[in-house]
Amino acid sequence: MAIVSVVKYDGNPDVFAWKYPDSELGTWTQLIVNESQQAILFKGGQALDVFEAGRHTLSTNNIPFLETIINLPFGGQSPFSAEVWFVSKQFNLDVKWGTPSPIQIQDPVFGVFVPVRSHGVFGIQIDDAKRFLVKLVGTLPSFTKNDIMRYFRGVYVARVKDAISTYIIERKIGILEINRYLDELSDYLQERIEPVMAEYGISLTNFFVNDISVPEDDPAVVTLKQALAKRAEMELLGYTYVQERSFDTLEGAATNPGSTASDLMGAGLGLGMGIGMGGGVGGAFADVARNLNVSGSSRTCPSCGSAVPSGQKFCGSCGWDMAKPAPGAAAEDAGFCTECGAPLAASMKFCGQCGHAVASDGVPGTENSEEAGSDGR
Repeated sequence: MAIVSVVKYDGNPDVFAWKYPDSELGTWTQLIVNESQQAILFKGGQALDVFEAGRHTLSTNNIPFLETIINLPFGGQSPFSAEVWFVSKQFNLDVKWGTPSPIQIQDPVFGVFVPVRSHGVFGIQIDDAKRFLVKLVGTLPSFTKNDIMRYFRGVYVARVKDAISTYIIERKIGILEINRYLDELSDYLQERIEPVMAEYGISLTNFFVNDISVPEDDPAVVTLKQALAKRAEMELLGYTYVQERSFDTLEGAATNPGSTASDLMGAGLGLGMGIGMGGGVGGAFADVARNLNVSGSSRTCPSCGSAVPSGQKFCGSCGWDMAKPAPGAAAEDAGFCTECGAPLAASMKFCGQCGHAVASDGVPGTENSEEAGSDGR
């Protein structure tokens, strides 16, 4: 009578598949499968049967196809050679993943390319043992958690790169803000990796992105953080980038003693302190602004109300001379010069802008003969 042999595997949580080392079996062999396992009998690379949890005798009575495949007498006892694989059905929820090198991703907000690293964990369960062994394990004596990470590294790195890029571009999320969306991104990635795992008999139970990081010393990251800091500063102070450049220009002009911008410095004002102030400060600021050519600025035509670009002398809609006051405007003090429209003080005999003579009695437009004669007119 043949000695009864027992084939079993006590299991290791980090081992997904294990091949029994002895392939010499017999129709008297007892196969013990634990509750969290499945056992598969292979002969010549062909899967013969799958055994669920329990005790099984490898006999032709329990496995009728042994008679035809292994040429055993039906109901008889005989040795034969075959392979027994044990596959773990346990959930393994802490399979770690990570990008081995930074992924270059373009920030959709600022347009710069930033190197990104990411890591996390995922959980799996073998739900089709036969497919798992045939398509993935092959001739290996065992298949562990490290093998899973090694085999699927290319898959999840490619999927992570594509998913993160697509996600931030579609939602226009900056790289430095992406960590606020890790839960949504985890679900997004699981949906894309799950079908790939299923092809190998593996169920992806969860997929978590724990962190997305960028190297702090990378030039692109430094530039990006400086831009974000500047934007936050401007939002806090309540001005735009164009306005800031105008202020910079004013500050530079104020250091020139011969410029009208020095009126601001004479008023004891630093950069930005004159914002919202009126009176003499507003007048000095207006004088400086008239001498600056700020990109994108314009004036309103006093005749028809159309926008007239800064530096344009006549209105493009009605032809009004932009140096003259609005039609019918009341003159303050002595009025306005009839030649150029510049305001005139009561004591002025000549226009300060064009030199046109005015009457000594302060009535604009009437030439004073004595003054005209004195300069040869």
